[in-house]
Amino acid sequence: MARAELDKQPADVRRMFDAVAKRYDITNDVLSFGQDRRWRREVLQAVDPSFGDTVLDLAAGTGTSSVPFAEAGATVVPCDFSLGMLQVGKRNLPYLPFTAGDGTRLPFRDDTFDAVTISFGLRNIVDPLAGLTELKRVTRPGGRLVVCEFSHPTWTPFRTVYLEYLMKALPGIATAVSSSPDAYVYLAESIRAWPDQAGLADLIAKAGWTRPEWRNLSGGIVALHRATA
Repeated sequence: MARAELDKQPADVRRMFDAVAKRYDITNDVLSFGQDRRWRREVLQAVDPSFGDTVLDLAAGTGTSSVPFAEAGATVVPCDFSLGMLQVGKRNLPYLPFTAGDGTRLPFRDDTFDAVTISFGLRNIVDPLAGLTELKRVTRPGGRLVVCEFSHPTWTPFRTVYLEYLMKALPGIATAVSSSPDAYVYLAESIRAWPDQAGLADLIAKAGWTRPEWRNLSGGIVALHRATA
């Protein structure tokens, strides 16, 4: 796929997520071989919310990633730009305050949240640096950022196998389980084009966050980045 196809207009990406909303969670579970559940647990531990904390879960989709924060006693706000995702989420989890919002122009005041997190959504913000800067704006001084995102496997032979899976096997599996399998071709390309662990840490620092660090999950398929406002 050409680079121009990756640089989709926000409306195109929004429609893509609207189309996959109905079977989004089950598709992710199948494509990750159940690892997405472990990754959510790791995000919860990294955010480490205290009872009463206010947490922004950006790119929350249907709210599956938000539930652990609510169960931990935090006030969590699931935010996403896809109305289709939000509608599915509100139907399944009516007690969560789903909010529509663009990652580069968040509908929240400065210094609102004790912690902000985004899982597998930073790649889909049209300007990731602007998104990280907006996340810092709405975070209270001393608050924390946790980014869970696909990254680069650290073992070279495995990296080769992983890329083969992304580009060949993933679209085929998605055809069997997804409500919009073509979207996963775009997603595979966006994962392959995404910066490595150090590159994302540099981007986080450029957005004004301090002490960015990361930890690899699943051999570097996923990296968990943390930083402080």
